[in-house]
Amino acid sequence: MGETHYEENFMENYKQEFIEFMVESDVLKFGDFTLKSGRKSPFFMNAGAYVTGSQLERLGEYYAKAIHACYGDDFDVLFGPAYKGIPLAVVTAIAYSKLYGKEVKYCSDRKEVKDHGADKGGLLGYKLQDGDRVIMIEDVTTSGKSMEETVPKVKGAADVTIVGLIVSLNRLEVGLGGKMSALDEIKEKYGFDTNAIVTMNDVTEYLYNKEIDGKVVIDDSLKSQIDSYYDKYGVKE
Repeated sequence: MGETHYEENFMENYKQEFIEFMVESDVLKFGDFTLKSGRKSPFFMNAGAYVTGSQLERLGEYYAKAIHACYGDDFDVLFGPAYKGIPLAVVTAIAYSKLYGKEVKYCSDRKEVKDHGADKGGLLGYKLQDGDRVIMIEDVTTSGKSMEETVPKVKGAADVTIVGLIVSLNRLEVGLGGKMSALDEIKEKYGFDTNAIVTMNDVTEYLYNKEIDGKVVIDDSLKSQIDSYYDKYGVKE
């Protein structure tokens, strides 16, 4: 009985490390923010703040570990939607090879189709082939807009199977439809699995009353702001 309880409350090491990494890299910030959707949020994630070589190396490793945990080794290609997904696909392909000894290819779309040269067309990197198994990789999904653009490109390039989507953080907020999370909307609409390295529940649980660099990240006051935000915008279980 005690063992089951332990499993339920156990958060994998790479998830704990990733949460600290987001805070230390100034990617996950707490305060008062107005999101693109117009929502006022007590937290904000800016994946563009991963800029150094060591940060990008670690980021790729966390994605690789999450992909391995969620999907195993049964895939061939990492597809990163332009522009933010391009470096993600590259660093994760490198990390996957290093950590698991499996060569996976990277592929991305171009915003502007290239009409000359050996690599002309709408895609960058590996040329998708019939039978390929693809994992989509993104930073954070608050709406499924980018998938609307990229899924048809991937499916149109060859007869591939999209195994799933991996993002770094699941904000656990209702998406465009107003009923379920953006990740669940994508799953329902396109029929492939969706996962995140961590969820906002993981983040709040791990950082509540926890000190990083000598400062408590989520104190009682911030915790109540986050709780209020989720009362309003959170996915109802």
